[in-house]
Amino acid sequence: MKISFILIIGMLCSILPMRAQSDNNKKSKPEKVLHAEPLYIDLIRDLGARKGEKEWNVGLGLTDNLKFDSYQALIEYEWAPIDRLGLEVELPFTFYSPLNGSSSKSVPSNELESLKIAAQWSFLVDKKNTLSMALGYINEFEFSNFKNFGKPIINGNVYNPFLVVAKRLGSNFHSLIYTGPMFKQHFSDNSLETTFDVNTSFHYMVTGTRNFIGVEMNKTFAENDFDMTLRPQMRLGIAEDLMIGIVVGIPIERENERFSSFLRLIWEPKN
Repeated sequence: MKISFILIIGMLCSILPMRAQSDNNKKSKPEKVLHAEPLYIDLIRDLGARKGEKEWNVGLGLTDNLKFDSYQALIEYEWAPIDRLGLEVELPFTFYSPLNGSSSKSVPSNELESLKIAAQWSFLVDKKNTLSMALGYINEFEFSNFKNFGKPIINGNVYNPFLVVAKRLGSNFHSLIYTGPMFKQHFSDNSLETTFDVNTSFHYMVTGTRNFIGVEMNKTFAENDFDMTLRPQMRLGIAEDLMIGIVVGIPIERENERFSSFLRLIWEPKN
């Protein structure tokens, strides 16, 4: 009896570590490379997103145009339903105010610009080479401005596939390219406007934190036109799950826009 009891205990001891190891493997998270995410044209979700991640963003911006100021506000929610897939819903608003001497008739009407829905799939996460790549798509249902709201409600649609390539250079320096075409369909005459965006960014992230400083370069190519804006920026953690991003816009090739500023509040609820 004693021998049988000892054998049973020995078998249990050999099985339990195996079960514990199996449980640990189930709970192990997929690989993910830390990359600095640009603050103005941000990603749908972190590259290499892990299931259960989520984030709320609130943005406020001011742009100085030649005849009026425009005030931007946005609210967005992004989450990862499965590993490496990020989804996002965003509502951007724009409000206008005439500058001194400008007629109010020359100012566009305030508007809820659109409903944006987006998805992003990280198809490459190479931790050894600190490289990540993703494909994504944004669909934007454009609304009529408040003056003409409901006549119709939706007056256009934007189709925007994109590619993201991010490479960390050493421990602190981060580079990223976000690029793709944008097809804007106007329902009133069924015309199609095509542009191509190339957004590049470089950041220095402080060791042991997610704080960074850097610059984002937003470039738009259209038929017989080119626009470019430099956006120096910084991100600071103000709590464990709360960050703030500050962006300044400096137009290089833009005919009707002057300096701008943008503030992004980022909240990442715990899983």
